[in-house]
Amino acid sequence: MDWISSLLLATVRLAIPLLLISLAELYGQRAGMVNIGLEGLAAIGALVGFLTCYITGSNWIGLLCGALAGLVVNMIYAFSTVTLCADHTVYGMAINIFAPALASFIYRIYFGTGSDLKQITTMASIGIPGLKDIPVIGPLLFDQSPMVYLTILLVVFTSVFFNRTRAGLSYKSVGEHPQAAATLGINVIGVKYLACMICGALAGMGGAYLTTCYSSTYTDGIVAGRGFIALAAVIFGRWSAGGILLACLFFGFCDALQIRLQVSGIAIPYQFFQMIPYVATVIVLSVIGTKQAGPKANGQPYRKEQR
Repeated sequence: MDWISSLLLATVRLAIPLLLISLAELYGQRAGMVNIGLEGLAAIGALVGFLTCYITGSNWIGLLCGALAGLVVNMIYAFSTVTLCADHTVYGMAINIFAPALASFIYRIYFGTGSDLKQITTMASIGIPGLKDIPVIGPLLFDQSPMVYLTILLVVFTSVFFNRTRAGLSYKSVGEHPQAAATLGINVIGVKYLACMICGALAGMGGAYLTTCYSSTYTDGIVAGRGFIALAAVIFGRWSAGGILLACLFFGFCDALQIRLQVSGIAIPYQFFQMIPYVATVIVLSVIGTKQAGPKANGQPYRKEQR
């Protein structure tokens, strides 16, 4: 039971950064913006969040600055794809190349090239009195970092926003048929830029979570493919906040399981265990990837004069 409880607890903690990055992509795709540069946005957010927390000693300021860094970097993608109508995939990959390299450069400029590991204090957990003492469920749901609670609230807000509000329906119409949305008076370009801002901020915050709430240090490659797994989570979750939550818990479980198996003493090379989350991603996409369709205008450039 202790092993299972530890596994489930790790599942929740590992699912949160993936959930933030997946919600970032959801907000983007609902406005027709397919951003595959999530890996790069999370990487720059992780570095800036860690560096800010290291300087100020505040995890919250680190998270906010990580979100701001992701937002600023994603404006390159936004200007290129919305204003210049460039290809989404090309500039998404450009972000994946540029942002991690920039993060590594900034880290080496500030800390030098020494081998000593810089560390910070991660965000402390906050237990809800009474509820945290419930066996198994208590530590799992009611004795977590504040960011866990806030991320779950964000999932609820996102679900209500897209399905129960007029603004959310207008937002989604931009991703389905931008020309029709424009005839209703919706500022299509403004919504697309807003989507890119939200996407960049949430992806950057997801990266900052890794260095301020989960790990206590920054290393190259700390995002470890979560940006690409987030793309699969959006498809797996059928472009809904609730579905994405379940998908991220599944991928978080796979990640937590491979970590536990690495330290279990099983005489199998650890590289095979590290493959588990990525193999699960490939299997999920192969099973449901062709059976689901996202917003119809995803990845398509929008021109005002186009009919």
